[in-house]
Amino acid sequence: MDQPSSLKLLGSWADSHTHRVQLALKLKSLEFDYQEEDVVNISPALLLHNPVYKKVPVLLHKGRPVVESVVILQYIDETWTGNPLMPADPFERAVARFWCHFAEDKVIPSMLMSKLDLSLALGLLQMQLAPAVGAVFSSSGEGQKAAVDQVHQNLKLLECEIRDGAFEGRRFFGGDKIGMLDIVLGCGSYWLSVFEEVMEVKLVDPESFPAFHAWLRDFEEQNETPSHSRRSALRARRRRRRRSASPSGR
Repeated sequence: MDQPSSLKLLGSWADSHTHRVQLALKLKSLEFDYQEEDVVNISPALLLHNPVYKKVPVLLHKGRPVVESVVILQYIDETWTGNPLMPADPFERAVARFWCHFAEDKVIPSMLMSKLDLSLALGLLQMQLAPAVGAVFSSSGEGQKAAVDQVHQNLKLLECEIRDGAFEGRRFFGGDKIGMLDIVLGCGSYWLSVFEEVMEVKLVDPESFPAFHAWLRDFEEQNETPSHSRRSALRARRRRRRRSASPSGR
């Protein structure tokens, strides 16, 4: 195993892409140093190691930067082969890669916030959203309904694959253990409950998507998956602010 100083992750506690890399490193039992980055006021270190996109996460391995979360996941899996994140069979790997691409291209933009500033923790909810989720949470009426319908169409495809397709009978997309697709989708859903509560819009209904909902519940219950403490604290603060702002709360 590498010494702790040979791996360093530049990331943000609120960034779902950072969560992906942290989870992969934990599943591989790899020790690493962590540097919290301000995603608004970009540090010289982040500019140095990711001058093209200027964003987290960045994994430094022996001082050499690897950027973009899915690329980092692949690098980790190919460099440290124990506890593999991808199937051994080439066809199964191709299937996993396809659905990872689908998640990145279709599902994640429906469920994932690309950046959550620390001001959200103070109840200001200043965020930059991926296109589809932005459509849901920046629209109203018929426009919002159409955006939610698009999210549900994407989820229906995954629901069918879990129930009757490539992932039938599996607890996780990776089988009995969390794999690459679980990491990509599961971490992408980290802020989902906050979105739903803030905007009073339900995206993942357990009655409409029972298989996907069960998978997400199992994923979130794993010890290695991202902690919900800050997310829960944020929701609690927002509820207190909402109660204090209401006439009955005065």
